[in-house]
Amino acid sequence: MLEGFIEYRKEDSERYNKLRWWLGLTWADLFNKATDLYPNKERLVDDRNHLTYAQLREIVDKLAISLINLGIDRGDRVLVQLPNWNEFIYSFFALQKIGAIVVLLLPRHMKMEIKHFCHLTQPRAWILPERYGKIDYLPIINEVLKENPQIEHIISVRSIRTGHFINLEGLITDANLTRDNLQELADRRSDPMEVAQIMPTGGTTGLPKASPRTHNSYICNVEYHSRAWEITSEDTLLVMTPVAHGMAMHWGIGGALFNYAKLVLLDSTNPKDICEVIQREKVTAMPAVPALVHRLVSFEDLAKYDLSSLKKISVGGAPSSPELVKVACEKLGCKFINGLGSVEGTCSAVRLDASIETICNSLGPPICPYDTLKIIDHDGNELPRNAEGELVSKGPGIFTGYFKSPEDNKDIFTKDGFFRTGDLAKIDDFGNLRITGRIKDIILRGGENISAIDIENLISSHPGVENVAVVGMPDKELGERICAYIQPAPRASLTFNEIISFLKSKGASVLQLPERIEFVDTIPLTKVGKINKVALREDIKRRMTSKEV
Repeated sequence: MLEGFIEYRKEDSERYNKLRWWLGLTWADLFNKATDLYPNKERLVDDRNHLTYAQLREIVDKLAISLINLGIDRGDRVLVQLPNWNEFIYSFFALQKIGAIVVLLLPRHMKMEIKHFCHLTQPRAWILPERYGKIDYLPIINEVLKENPQIEHIISVRSIRTGHFINLEGLITDANLTRDNLQELADRRSDPMEVAQIMPTGGTTGLPKASPRTHNSYICNVEYHSRAWEITSEDTLLVMTPVAHGMAMHWGIGGALFNYAKLVLLDSTNPKDICEVIQREKVTAMPAVPALVHRLVSFEDLAKYDLSSLKKISVGGAPSSPELVKVACEKLGCKFINGLGSVEGTCSAVRLDASIETICNSLGPPICPYDTLKIIDHDGNELPRNAEGELVSKGPGIFTGYFKSPEDNKDIFTKDGFFRTGDLAKIDDFGNLRITGRIKDIILRGGENISAIDIENLISSHPGVENVAVVGMPDKELGERICAYIQPAPRASLTFNEIISFLKSKGASVLQLPERIEFVDTIPLTKVGKINKVALREDIKRRMTSKEV
């Protein structure tokens, strides 16, 4: 077993296997099954290619053979740092077919994060473009290689230079498929209990942690999330969030392969590009973060596009206000699936037949009925329905701990093996989850614990507010005071007094009224589209020490 990975408890794994909560499938099994069943269906689209499953199968098998010839062994770790291009699909599934472990990096991870993941995983190879957008990876590659001599192969994608590294396109072109090497691929099949991929966490504090996921556990997330929003082979799934992130991996890529749906990769979050792709490819479903949905429904030319094919959007990664839910349903004419997802495996989602009240005010029940989500107090005792406490989770879809992080892992599990999510939450009488804040996202004002998310929900209901984030700002007397960053809607003109009056009209308590408001053009996001509160806290500290105070 992989050193640094915590295996599932024997009694848990035996139970999950016996009851078939784990299917005993690998990523390669899913891929082979889909491409065997529907070889002639067009099932993969990006900015360059439209591929049938048969064409995709040939490309992936050829790349897999070439990777074997390079000396990539079963269990070797390989960094994959690619945008939303078809080449990500080629690389991910080729590595899965040869039994390697994919270490996922976001395109915008720079040398600090990359070195961190190299230190943790000791990769043998690294697949990435030499240039992407404004990023020239060549100096980053050279810097990383100085400290990581174990990286034997740099495999470049869509290369603009020649002679520097191995070319991915060349690996595909040069390979020949024979009965013998195809048998070797079959012999490389992983055990479903083994680690399939190592994923970066999407948090906003410090360096990302590494979340190792087994085939069994992750495909459990894939299966049940796709069931929750009823993905079928008739769907066309659009993925525009980063392919290395959990939303794209199990809501999008995994959901498409598991259900034989068409997968469309879009390397843009521009609303015009999104609308054009939905119209052209007749997209029926898409996962998204609230910031992208905001951007789309605020697009001035939205009505010029035929978006009638879009039936459902699955939204997570950050809270969706009731106002956003209602506006999205009205303007996009589709179902809004409010949900929670994490690379650690804690997932919930409302169902398609949920009432608008449930969609607006909850994240639904667990996507997998065999995962247990519960609320506990400070002492670890389970709380009754509708009581606020920490959300913890355990089950066939939940991971077992961060990779090579013994100090973190000591504190993130309860004595009975439940993962502490760090979220403050409630579960209502119907089993629906509601996130009320982060344990570390509480503003401590004069001894009072104030939920930032409650204030954000109130402010976001103002029609002139495009986006909002609430953080604590340092205060010598009270410890912290409330600061709201507000991004006004297009053509909206807002003032401090107007926002305060609006909050009072909504019944906000005195404790919920911001004591400072910063009106900004944009609110900073993390690499995975979440509001970057670390950056905002640093920003308000700078503003408070500047002449702007």
